[in-house]
Amino acid sequence: MSSAPVAPETEAPKDAEAAVPEKAFSKTSEFIPTAEPVVSRRDRTRTPSDMFEKVVFVNRCAKVVKGGRRFSFSALLVVGDNKGKVGVGFGKAREVAEAIRKATENAKKNLHGYHIGPSTIPHEVTGAFGGGKVLLRPASLGTGLIAGGGVRAVLEAAGVKDILAKSMGSSNPANVVKATVDALSRLRTRSQILETRGKKKPEKGKDA
Repeated sequence: MSSAPVAPETEAPKDAEAAVPEKAFSKTSEFIPTAEPVVSRRDRTRTPSDMFEKVVFVNRCAKVVKGGRRFSFSALLVVGDNKGKVGVGFGKAREVAEAIRKATENAKKNLHGYHIGPSTIPHEVTGAFGGGKVLLRPASLGTGLIAGGGVRAVLEAAGVKDILAKSMGSSNPANVVKATVDALSRLRTRSQILETRGKKKPEKGKDA
């Protein structure tokens, strides 16, 4: 029996990749996934409207009933635009996420503007609410935000970058936060103080 002639095997060229035209990869290259931008933790605290949000305190309350215990949560939250506007909100619900949502809505309804400089506050001021008492002092450029707890949250939301703060009363987060807001509401600019005294702002090159 005669066998059919077998065609000799041809060796593949060493530069096989070079022999393939570039157009062969044009369609597949379009479906290569691109790396998503990395989002830092600080950016996650901002809403799409570029509002700063920070949860100061979450409290859990247990109510004893016939069938057992029923838990509820309350959240204290601070909202600001980093340009002098700050709002404090309080929310209660059966779940933490719902309590935070209610606190956020409440805080946005209570936004108020305060007289804050580009970096620090214009003068020393003290605020009080209930048993909480907070002292705020202006600081030089580069000092940083020397504060903690609820005081720091309010000052961050207001956009203060350099300040010295001290809580001298109750450590209750709600009282501390509201005392800080009270201190910001007492701030006055130079022009407002001169107007209260019945004086005009001195012109450049002239004595007051």
